[in-house]
Amino acid sequence: MPTYEYKCDKCGYVFEEFQSMNEEPLSVCPKCKGEVHRLIGAGAGLIFKGTGFYLTDYKKSNSSPATSNGDPKQDKSEKSANPKTEKPAPASKQEQPK
Repeated sequence: MPTYEYKCDKCGYVFEEFQSMNEEPLSVCPKCKGEVHRLIGAGAGLIFKGTGFYLTDYKKSNSSPATSNGDPKQDKSEKSANPKTEKPAPASKQEQPK
């Protein structure tokens, strides 16, 4: 059952009423017995729960989520600890005499 918001035309009192959608709107103010009208509300926001709602959820990542914890410092140290993946520094070129 939704909650409707009402405002009194006579005294300006704003209040909410929990009503069934099939009930008639209220017409009398509970404070001054003046005429009330139902306000148009924004309603409840749309809530997405779970995964798969964003474009980034479908992109493939380069690293496995089981091995990467998102810490770039740790990722760099893991890469440098593995000598097979490191590339040797280029040898410096010395000028040869002509």
